[in-house]
Amino acid sequence: MKITKNDYNLLKNLYPDNLEECLEKIENDYPVQYLIGNVSFYGYPIIVNEDVLIPRFETEYLVEKTIAYIHKLNINKPTILDIGTGSGCIAITLAKELKDAKITALDISKKALAIAKKNIKLNKVLIKIKKVDILNTPIKENYDVIISNPPYIALNEKVDPATKFEPQQALFANDNGLEYYKCIINNLKNIDFKICAFEIGMTQKEALCNYINNTLSNVKIDCQKDYNNKDRYLFIINE
Repeated sequence: MKITKNDYNLLKNLYPDNLEECLEKIENDYPVQYLIGNVSFYGYPIIVNEDVLIPRFETEYLVEKTIAYIHKLNINKPTILDIGTGSGCIAITLAKELKDAKITALDISKKALAIAKKNIKLNKVLIKIKKVDILNTPIKENYDVIISNPPYIALNEKVDPATKFEPQQALFANDNGLEYYKCIINNLKNIDFKICAFEIGMTQKEALCNYINNTLSNVKIDCQKDYNNKDRYLFIINE
């Protein structure tokens, strides 16, 4: 795995006595982001370690598109639920960009939430966080916006070797990767919401659209592509 000159210099400063060991780990697909200990997400610093997924550029675009929808629908002082928050990068960015938003972030992992707390403090935002297993805990409150980048890789799907160092429960899901989406969509039947925003796998659009149409009524589905022209974002608009 190649690293940038900037990353090399950072590692040299962080590990002056163990640089060769770090480079060897990177050669064996260990993520350089974990060694550096942080990444930039939407311009904000996010602490990362092996307890959380490394935030991807595609997820920045999910946040950007969701903010655009919030403005388009004139949602003032939005209440937002971030399901599967991990490092907290989505919730933190929304809090920074939407100063009047009231945000709750959920995750099943106690270790991930510990990192999210650090990132919330680092970025000086106010976010309520809760340890919740969404598969077994119904959503009972109404939210203007529900956003989620849940585990969506099918159990038998081939993945980048570097992902073996990331928390597996944050990557893989049953039912061909659709388990969490279906759970959240089922919850939408029982609450009031305006937008539900998902990051999805590039082959999941058709199955998810069919499930939404068979589960929810009076909603609009908007599926959008990422910068690589892959189906990556799905928005459910409650009309």
